[in-house]
Amino acid sequence: MSFSERPSRARNRRLSNVRQRRQQHLLDVKVRSRRATQHRIRNAMGMLWKMVAVAGLCVGVYLGTREAARRLFFENPDYRVKRIELETDGTLQREEVLKAAELHEGTNIFSVNLARVHDRIQQLPQADEVEVVRKLPREIDIRIVERRPIAWITSETEITDPFASDAAFLVGRRGVLMKQKKILPEYLGLPLILGCTSESLEPGKVVESPEAKTALDLLRLTERSFLQTRFQIREIDISKSYCVVVTDKNHSRVMFGLNDLEEQLRRLQVFLDYCDNTKQELETLNLVAQRNIPVTFTSPAAAVINDTIEPTVEPRIMKAIPVHAPEVRVHQDSGGQQPGAPAPKSRAGSTSFPKATRNRQKKSE
Repeated sequence: MSFSERPSRARNRRLSNVRQRRQQHLLDVKVRSRRATQHRIRNAMGMLWKMVAVAGLCVGVYLGTREAARRLFFENPDYRVKRIELETDGTLQREEVLKAAELHEGTNIFSVNLARVHDRIQQLPQADEVEVVRKLPREIDIRIVERRPIAWITSETEITDPFASDAAFLVGRRGVLMKQKKILPEYLGLPLILGCTSESLEPGKVVESPEAKTALDLLRLTERSFLQTRFQIREIDISKSYCVVVTDKNHSRVMFGLNDLEEQLRRLQVFLDYCDNTKQELETLNLVAQRNIPVTFTSPAAAVINDTIEPTVEPRIMKAIPVHAPEVRVHQDSGGQQPGAPAPKSRAGSTSFPKATRNRQKKSE
């Protein structure tokens, strides 16, 4: 048995030792890592060349497209602006709008930046909504909805004619100040906001003071409510920092606080209903107070007239006494007349008839 086991052990014995095997393993790892690095480099270079080729293709397409667009569109005389159509519902003039937009006829229609034109026109104080449309091949349409002024505003406390005053500005619903060259007659009846001294007033600026914003909110709320016909605002004094004083068309003066305007208008409606039911006119009302609201009423017109005009003295009515002519008694004693008695009046017929008879008798003789 010992002789038979020896050949098998010789066949199973390894030819290399541990050191040799470890060195061989390290060499195999180095070879595989070098090959993997070379493979990755080849892949990266291939990807880089592909990216360069795609980028070059894109640049070529861009430059070619740009050149084609320049020749076909931007330098094509068929696409020059020939007509600029302007539509507005207010007083803006065509020259003023085109100057603000820096737009003129003859410009290439594709070189016009519509967004920039829109922003430039929107900066005009009168412009509220702006729409700019490009119509190929030669037309640009501009539509403007202008701001409607709702009041005059000034820093002065008293003003007689806002049309002629340089310190008076028109103000829109959003508080934008306007100074229009053309004043329409309808602006004469707009309410007047007085005493805006807390900020400077310039065309195009938006008012920011709490008092001015309260005045504009009051105008908006009264226009939307049923108070428009009963309480028409004529003046709003905002010179005080804690309240605004409103004067309506009937010269009633109402003091409003700067907060909770809807609740104050509701209380004002209660007082107006009371005035209608009692046939009185409101003179002053302080809505700043929450309770025990101070209020005064004007005197009736009849009472004012009676106080200013003295009543006429009632004439004395006297009873008429009939007057009779005195009777004349004539005494015929010896054909005479009673002394002191008036002589009787002679009748024309009694004196003329005998004369006529005597004349006829003479003619007959």
